Amino acid sequence: MNIRRISQQRSPLAQNTSSQRFQTIQRLWKELSKKRALFLLVLFFILINAVLGVMGPLLIGKTVDHIVYDGGDKIGLFLLGLVFVYLFYSITAFLQNYWMINISQDTVYRLRRRLFEHIQLLPISFFDRRQHGELMSRFTNDMDNVSSTLNSSVIHIFSSVLTLGGTLVVMVRLSPLLTVITLLVVPIMFFGMRWITNLTGKLFREQQKYLGELNGYIEESISGQKIIKAYSREEEMMEQFLEKSKRLREAGYWAQTYSGFIPKLMNLLNNFSFAMIALIGGILAMHGSVSIGVMITFTEYARQFTRPLNELANQFNTLLSAIAGAERVFDILDTKTEDENDSGEDVEHIRGEVTFSHVSFSYEKSDSTIMDVHFHVNPGEMVALVGPTGAGKTTIINLLSRFYDCDSGAIFIDGKNIQQISRSSLRKSMGFVLQDVFLFEGTIRENIRYGRLDATDEEVEEAAKQANAHSFIMRLPQGYDTVLSGDATGISQGQKQLLSIARAILRNPSILILDEATSNIDTVTELKIQEALKQLMKGRTTFCIAHRLNTIRHADQILVIKDGKLIEKGTHESLIQTRGFYYDLYTHSDQKDVG
Repeated sequence: MNIRRISQQRSPLAQNTSSQRFQTIQRLWKELSKKRALFLLVLFFILINAVLGVMGPLLIGKTVDHIVYDGGDKIGLFLLGLVFVYLFYSITAFLQNYWMINISQDTVYRLRRRLFEHIQLLPISFFDRRQHGELMSRFTNDMDNVSSTLNSSVIHIFSSVLTLGGTLVVMVRLSPLLTVITLLVVPIMFFGMRWITNLTGKLFREQQKYLGELNGYIEESISGQKIIKAYSREEEMMEQFLEKSKRLREAGYWAQTYSGFIPKLMNLLNNFSFAMIALIGGILAMHGSVSIGVMITFTEYARQFTRPLNELANQFNTLLSAIAGAERVFDILDTKTEDENDSGEDVEHIRGEVTFSHVSFSYEKSDSTIMDVHFHVNPGEMVALVGPTGAGKTTIINLLSRFYDCDSGAIFIDGKNIQQISRSSLRKSMGFVLQDVFLFEGTIRENIRYGRLDATDEEVEEAAKQANAHSFIMRLPQGYDTVLSGDATGISQGQKQLLSIARAILRNPSILILDEATSNIDTVTELKIQEALKQLMKGRTTFCIAHRLNTIRHADQILVIKDGKLIEKGTHESLIQTRGFYYDLYTHSDQKDVG
């Protein structure tokens, strides 16, 4: 893999600087400190553990000196001290790990909950730009990286720093010369670690990015299995999967390879330092400059001094991976929600009068989607939107629903600018019956109640009766308590649509959005759905995106959209008499089906 190419890529993740990495660590620190009392207790036990770790080798050296120089008459007291030190060293190590697991799991729980809650509040435009699998990767892989690192790295980092400090103080007091010899390897360690971690930081971010892309591709391929098999694209899918897997493998290979240099470098320098201490310390002991106990203590400290450095280096691998994951999580948490961009007020009741006043909008600045659209709808009217595919019909609905805000012009509901109405209160007054029905995993009763969560069982069943869904529901083994899978494979497309209509009836909206609910439905089921829709549309302002023109002949208004412009409007009869674009659509379309 070309390392230079990785470092020069222009993706946001690859361009993170050291300061951004430090900011991410600060944010993780703030998350950890929310359990401040328990965290301070962990830090206290880390301090005690570090002190006991420093005392152990010192006590071993004094025990040796006592045996060699004092005859060893109090050896039992020294041995008791060693037992006490190492016993409490183990106890404090266990307790700090136990409490840190509690803190880290609680922190990740809160982060994951905030991430999920935040995603529910993000605008539709955010999801238009992201793969669903890539988003799921942030909930799973990235969160797992953060969790595993918080479990271990925090303790190791604090413990290593305190152990280094305590060991260095005692070493200086015992023998400044041997301390200098021990410290000779530190600059080599520092610069070696710095070079390697700067390189592996980029590689770990690439690894997380490619992992997210691969997860997104897998999710997409599983969801589209019918299309893949229908068009015999299995080979192409496997080839693309192989390409994405290779990129992930190469990024992971080089990240782990370069990060693997750190422990090898540390072990080499550790062994070199130990050999130098043993050689020079032995010479000094032979000349009486230091005692045998001090030399033994120093050899232990030489290992103990480099071990924390080694642990710090090893933790850098997991820490960099966790930082990369945390950056991806915070990237979503920093995305503005709809509410943050919403200055509108809550409105208790909407009558359904709608005005589009010279509205223009584009998804991409270089390409206008709708231009200068102007029309007025009275409360209770049915309005049909017709035109070729891609003309802008769905965009008009998206703007009315405030999934997007218009670039110019204004939309008024009941005479009030739509941007002065909060999105939540606006959508509470709207009901949607879409061509592609989405049902959640759960019972039929729960799926209908999704329209209004406080509805009683009687209200749910009454809505189902009005939607002509009650009879088929009662034929199911568990009736309304029948559990649907995620894709609702146990019922037909027409039955799904009837449940969707029941859900909209239960919501009792002032404005109704229909996206050709009867397309691809058999004739008998279509009649049932049409009857249910007539019941649903009574007294409500209805916008219907029409593909079958014979279903909208009785609309109060028909808006004809072409190339993002409203080119005709009127009733069916008036538009036929005009003999314009609508007349051509109606007279030449196959079975009156367009768009």
